Parts: sequence; structure tokens; C-alpha cells
Amino acid sequence: MIMYCIRVGYGIVLFLLLGTYLVQSQNTTTAYWEPEVAFNYKVTPLLKQNISLSNRNYTYQDNQTQLTIRQIEIAHFSSLTIDPDKSIGLGVQYRFREAFESDKKNELRLTQQFNITKKTNSVRFGNRFRIEQRIQPSKLVHRFRYRFAIDIPLKGLKMDIGEPYLVATTESLLSIGKGLSPVYDQRLTSQVGWSISQKLKAQFGVQFRMENYTESTEHVFLFLNSLVISI
Repeated sequence: MIMYCIRVGYGIVLFLLLGTYLVQSQNTTTAYWEPEVAFNYKVTPLLKQNISLSNRNYTYQDNQTQLTIRQIEIAHFSSLTIDPDKSIGLGVQYRFREAFESDKKNELRLTQQFNITKKTNSVRFGNRFRIEQRIQPSKLVHRFRYRFAIDIPLKGLKMDIGEPYLVATTESLLSIGKGLSPVYDQRLTSQVGWSISQKLKAQFGVQFRMENYTESTEHVFLFLNSLVISI
């Protein structure tokens, strides 16, 4: 089982690299760099909270390489454990975009979540269900999301301090709204992380998105790096 999960994770990495090669010349391809800093802290043994700050930058658009800010986001999320393997959560996020693209609008996002995890000796599986309300001045979009994830130590049988680990996910999304056609998206993500200390983690990876794939598919790549601080 362990080797199978590792092969799945590496398979996602290879798929993303192949996807880059296949679609890099297409006009529908956009690439971003998205750094993030997140703070985790426990309010009680069962209640956890997370605050994050991130920004998204264009690195490739309209067949041109560039480095231009697209947006800045700040988010707060609370998660309540309801049994050892299940949790529910609520989140709020605000996206600042008007300052960087005058034809776009800022967005308030509300999130409701149900999460199920299962652990073996060395692998953790996760099933995450989310409902979101994306609120802009001129429209309201409801989005439904399901994500499957695996976390695997890349050295030994458990995630130890100073050792790398792999996080691989696949996520399906459906967006609907009044007067809007349904939009279906698919996302594949692979990240390698390090537990620098008990309170500090760093992760680097890439996400491949197929957006609106039932109509006019857009290919999007996000190059991710994050720093997670536990308080």
C-alpha cells in the first residue's frame, strides 16, 4: 500500500510535467506563482484556527512571460473536530483584485466544510467536501468542491522533523449561479514539504487546473510555495 501511494503521488508529478509540455504553446494556457504564509493555532484541543495571507502573480499569459500581481487574499478558517477522523469547518476569505486589474472586482468568499481522514502506519488519506459562496457586487456564485488527498513520508514510515513528505490531491469543482451556465473544473496538485521544526513547515509544488472543461477549456498552472507556522 505504501509503495502504491508513493507511485500515485509521483504519477501526479509526472502528469503535471507532461501537461506543461503539451499545453505550453496554447493560447489558453496561463501560469501563476502563488506564495503563502499561514498561521495555525489551537483555541481548544478540538477547535483549530488558521489565518493565511497569499498573493497570486502572473508568470505566463497570452504567450508572454511576465511577473505581474493579479490579486492578494487574506483568509480565516476554523475547524472543529467532531470525532477522531471527522471535522467540520467555517471560513471567510477576501480577495483584493480591483487594485491590480481595473476591470475585475473584489470578492468575499464564505466556506462550509466537512472533512474525513483515515490513517495507516505511514499514509494519511483525506476526503474534503466544501460549499462556497463567492460574493461580488454584481453576482453570487455557489461552488461545490470535493477533494481527495494523500500525505506520504518520503523517508521512513512517519513524518519526522527534518524529513520530506509528499502531499498529492485531486479536486473536482462545480460552480453555478443565477443566469450563469454551470462551470466544471478539475485540479491536480502535488507538493513536497519539510517539517523544519515542530512549529514550522515549508511546502513547494505545482497545481494543474482544467477550467470550464465542458465548454472552452482553459489550462492553468500554479507554482506554489508556502510557509506554515504553528503558534
